[in-house]
Amino acid sequence: MSTKHILDGWIVLAIDDDVSSLIIIKELTTFCGATTHTAQNGKEGLAKAREMRPDFIITDLSMPVMDGWEMIKQIKADPAIMTIPIIALTAHAMPGDREKAISAGCHNYLSKPLRPDTFANQLMKLLIEIPELAVKVAR
Repeated sequence: MSTKHILDGWIVLAIDDDVSSLIIIKELTTFCGATTHTAQNGKEGLAKAREMRPDFIITDLSMPVMDGWEMIKQIKADPAIMTIPIIALTAHAMPGDREKAISAGCHNYLSKPLRPDTFANQLMKLLIEIPELAVKVAR
């Protein structure tokens, strides 16, 4: 699957306190055509989600200031942004973590470390599984 322009015109919000993960996400989603904004904690991510209304959010779960769990809870409680699809991103890939993330309101789950050689294809597969985005990915 060619990913070069698959996100043309999309707005992506990446939230992670790990700068190297943010760089990978931003460079690869930008390569795919998206305009990607970043935040380094859940509080900043929540504010940017409200301001930008991105097509989807990729967020770490363990962060300072406000963790991803609390940010997701606040997003899902806010009628203005509650429908934004969220993909969880975490280094804590333990049994049951994917289910916990989905039950918290995430649409899917990626585990760290992110690998630049496989990230774009992994992301596309996840986006196709999100009904609100599948039509947009297929265009």
